Amino acid sequence: MPRVGALAARAGLDWFLLALVGMIVLAYLFPQGGIDREPLSLGDVANYGVSVIFLFYGLRLSPEKLKAGLSSWRLHVVVQLSTFVLFPLLILPLHTFFEGGDKEMLWLGTFYLAALPSTVSSSVVMVSIAGGNIPAAIFNASISSLLGIFITPLWMGLFLTASTEGFDIWSVMGKLILQVLLPVVLGIVLHRYWGSFAERNKKKLRVFDQIIILLIVYTSFCESFARRMFSGYSLTDLLLLSTAMIGLFFLVYGITNGISRLLGFNREDRITAIFCGSKKSLVHGTVMSKVLFPNANMVGIILLPIMIYHALQLLAASIIAQATARKAGLEVQGE
Repeated sequence: MPRVGALAARAGLDWFLLALVGMIVLAYLFPQGGIDREPLSLGDVANYGVSVIFLFYGLRLSPEKLKAGLSSWRLHVVVQLSTFVLFPLLILPLHTFFEGGDKEMLWLGTFYLAALPSTVSSSVVMVSIAGGNIPAAIFNASISSLLGIFITPLWMGLFLTASTEGFDIWSVMGKLILQVLLPVVLGIVLHRYWGSFAERNKKKLRVFDQIIILLIVYTSFCESFARRMFSGYSLTDLLLLSTAMIGLFFLVYGITNGISRLLGFNREDRITAIFCGSKKSLVHGTVMSKVLFPNANMVGIILLPIMIYHALQLLAASIIAQATARKAGLEVQGE
């Protein structure tokens, strides 16, 4: 069993992925727990927890590490264009096939996934395993998180302004700035005082992050199950969605890899480009969903693509990163 557990961990299948599935099952069995506001509203707890997540994120942002990654400007452009332009442009044309149908909500969730920033921790970890440019990975993942506060609502505004009553993009950005950006800025300001504490306890802080995400997932799916939002979807739909998500990952991975080679990136920069440019953040996805989608009963469906993509990207990226590291090791031995 320990060997099986170690193998699963190396493949990216940790307790958190299992807990995500568990939260969906729990929401299906006990949806009222995430809806009731007495004696304690889990939704309110999650809202406050979001700001704490980004405060700790700011505390862990080292200005020195960010400065170290500034020089590779061509790499940064490729990663950010892949994250915020390539992904949405790949999904956007598919809207005509789902518009007005029962599956349009799944398309909207997939487009939401495409508009999200890159993930931070797992991108840096995968780049480190594969032997890439770590300072550039830290810079890109961090900048992507901040840019997403503004770019993601702009992309979603193309569809939500027409389909969601009362959607105000400037109001949404204002809420995200208050709930996400300000805690990050405060954390950066306090980095010189509490940065070492955050770094020493980053594993414990990560567990806190994951618990808040699980709360958001649980409450979101409680609303969706209570209002039977999934009644029009079959197991076949979910399998097709999963196939589409892994296909999207490898498509972006391949395009980013090809562009990196055309631009003459060295091995380290190419690794950073393909791992940072092909990943999406579940943290930002869950956080922004509470602001972007005021209709709480639809959030469970909206989050489904990013949850599936998150699991599959960890699995695929982990296998690729380890294979890349082994290949590099063989080349070094051969020299």
